[in-house]
Amino acid sequence: MNIWLLLSAAVVIAAIASVRIAHRTGLPSLLIYLGLGLLLGESGIGGIHFEGAQLAQQLGLIALAVILAEGGLTTNWAHVRDAVPTALVLATVGIAVSIVGLAVAVHALLGMDWRTALLLGAVLASTDAAAVFSVLRRLPLPPRLAGILEAESGFNDAPTVIVVMMLSAASQPMPSLWQVVLETAYELGIGAAVGLAVGPAAAYALRRVALPASGLYPIAVLALAFVAYSGAALLHGSGFLAVYVGTLILGNARLPHRAATRGFAEGAAWLAQIGLFVMLGILASPSELPRVIVPAMVAGLALVFLARPLSVVVSAALVQVARIGSLSWREQVFLSWAGLRGAVPIVLATIPWAAGVPGAKGLFNDVFIIVIVFTLVQGPTLPYLARILGVTAEGEARDLSVEAAPLEELNADLLQIRIPTGSLMHGVEIFELRLPANALVTMVVRGGRSFVPTENTRLRAEDQLLVVTTAAQRETVERRLRAVSRRGKLAGWYGERGA
Repeated sequence: MNIWLLLSAAVVIAAIASVRIAHRTGLPSLLIYLGLGLLLGESGIGGIHFEGAQLAQQLGLIALAVILAEGGLTTNWAHVRDAVPTALVLATVGIAVSIVGLAVAVHALLGMDWRTALLLGAVLASTDAAAVFSVLRRLPLPPRLAGILEAESGFNDAPTVIVVMMLSAASQPMPSLWQVVLETAYELGIGAAVGLAVGPAAAYALRRVALPASGLYPIAVLALAFVAYSGAALLHGSGFLAVYVGTLILGNARLPHRAATRGFAEGAAWLAQIGLFVMLGILASPSELPRVIVPAMVAGLALVFLARPLSVVVSAALVQVARIGSLSWREQVFLSWAGLRGAVPIVLATIPWAAGVPGAKGLFNDVFIIVIVFTLVQGPTLPYLARILGVTAEGEARDLSVEAAPLEELNADLLQIRIPTGSLMHGVEIFELRLPANALVTMVVRGGRSFVPTENTRLRAEDQLLVVTTAAQRETVERRLRAVSRRGKLAGWYGERGA
């Protein structure tokens, strides 16, 4: 156990250190994580032999749920609201066009049977939020275009998972078009309904339940995300859509300790990404990859230059006809090239493998090669393409970053003090506390109501005070408040120092 813990910790530390390399080079960090997995795998220095496709599928879906939850919690609804109609068209109609387009291409070019061809199209149809935004984070895009990419990557996982699951039922005859459409609509409807029910209810409960420790709120939010996910799945709905919609509502609600919750979710998503990509790297068999390079490259080229652009063009035309938005040809070209694939396609490729679909292991290898090669090509070139197309927003003001209490960066502390019954602080005015110059009482909570005090505000028993102080003066402030509580405003006269 200790050896495995040491190895796991070393892998996580190496993965964290590699984020810096990925940030400088513009490459998505998933490639480095997959590389770590290959090094640990059967053909690498680790020599770990792992063939558990079913276990990888289950762990992968859980990890994707955590990543989607973080995406929902950190998405600003005001930024993506106008882009949602276009993103929904891309995540539904666009997905269907991409699946069919790629299936027709690989059936004609590679001679794949229709089930396998449609499976490959479905597996590769979804864009990956982690892969997209690891590149776009440093690229200034207009809010609407960035919102389309962000919302599309959050919404399009759900329909692709449904289609892959249906096509992976090898014992069943291939579903008809109407079966796919009706089943997808039903599962998406259930998922959206569960997310819309859990999100507001969870926000209402968290605002009214006073938990004894601030660290419990992030845990509660993540647990509620899985309530949405598993609840929708038990109702035969889309758990991914439920968790994304539910956390999108939670992330934009006024929650206690919201900044801490988002920070916790971001850390959990990073850990999920690291574990997921390393596991998928271990699952791959490098000795089998060379023989599928040619068909994988053919499928990848068909995806990047045919299926994805076709899906964007058809979606843009539908959006224009429906008068819910518009996309210029420059934006369409950029959206076509920005459809990066990452963890989602590789995880989805484990579903037919675990279900025993004939040729599914080869399909997994194809997807593995496509994700690595085309992420290497598309990721670093996205900023240059954006500048060539003129879709960047260099002169636009960046969004103002507002945190609940970014005190660590300011080298400051926020103190919460409750005045107990019998304390001699009762009746003392704020200025009589004689706090150091670098400390200030910023808020008083009295009888469930909060207000900003003045120097002449008189304190009462059971008041709660919020005091901001520099870290260097914190100990002095604490001693002074204890002294006043024990001996009143003349504590110094009586020799009380609050020790």
